Amino acid sequence: MNKIIIVFSGGLDSTVLLYKYINKGYDVKPITFYYGQKHHKEIDCASSICLKLGLKHSIINLQSLQRFLSSGLTSNDITIPDGHYEDETMKLTVVPNRNSILLNIAAAYAESNKINKIAIGVHAGDHAIYPDCRKEFIDKINELFLTSMYNPVTVEAPFLNLTKTDIVKLGASLKVPFEDTWSCYKGEIYHCGKCGTCTERIEAFKMANIKDKVMK
Repeated sequence: MNKIIIVFSGGLDSTVLLYKYINKGYDVKPITFYYGQKHHKEIDCASSICLKLGLKHSIINLQSLQRFLSSGLTSNDITIPDGHYEDETMKLTVVPNRNSILLNIAAAYAESNKINKIAIGVHAGDHAIYPDCRKEFIDKINELFLTSMYNPVTVEAPFLNLTKTDIVKLGASLKVPFEDTWSCYKGEIYHCGKCGTCTERIEAFKMANIKDKVMK
């Protein structure tokens, strides 16, 4: 059975990604990163999903990075803005070089465990605001891994050209338990329904004509 590492946050996109590769017959190895994000409830969601699926779940603690990362997601001095992902204020939620950091660690983990594939759930809705969620980044990180390891690891981003609505529809077809996922950036008990990722989630379910049990 082919093995693949899934960069798994416990969010909607990465959960659909996880189910997609399980459905394809892969032996999936989900890894989750704690880098000091305010919405660390997503880690609990990731653990719960893996437990229900009977998967070994690896959590990598990078909390020490928090003091070096200037982002609304990690700093108590920066307020997470409300609004749509395309709003200029959403740049406050960019974590500098996040996906590069996470994928490099995932690649080292992969090579150490003789696994040659990693999957990440970046998608078209991320492109407007996050530089490390674009095709150019995925292409370059794959070039890097060709030269930085004896046994190169390939990064797959199958949602790169999909919208959030497309991902919701795919998740529904795969019977993904959306109610077990976490999207909100604000780190509260319930989804705020106003931040960029909540706004995108609400729009996606509405456009897919699917009820979301998470958003009341």
